[in-house]
Amino acid sequence: MTVANPLTSALQQIQSMASEAAGDPAASAAQAGGAYAGSFGAALKASLDKVSNDQVAAEGEAKAFEVGAPNVSLNDVMIDGQKAGIGFQFALQVRNKLVSAYNDIMQMQV
Repeated sequence: MTVANPLTSALQQIQSMASEAAGDPAASAAQAGGAYAGSFGAALKASLDKVSNDQVAAEGEAKAFEVGAPNVSLNDVMIDGQKAGIGFQFALQVRNKLVSAYNDIMQMQV
């Protein structure tokens, strides 16, 4: 199971947004290595879906190990659980930064 590094993914999204802001959506899609997402909301939703899928996969693998599936090792269960946990912590920190930025903007005087 190969999982992209969350920091690399975030960096690619930032580069994609910078290219998009410059007015070149095709270049931003090429830099991100995927299809053109269209908006920050779509990129955020895709990231949250990936975190959710990682958690579901880790939980499924843990349950398979509990019932004694022969092709599931404890090492794989622990590693996938940690990957899901790290992904969740990353998403939580992004959420905290977004809420903080929103509060800062709301407190600005116009």
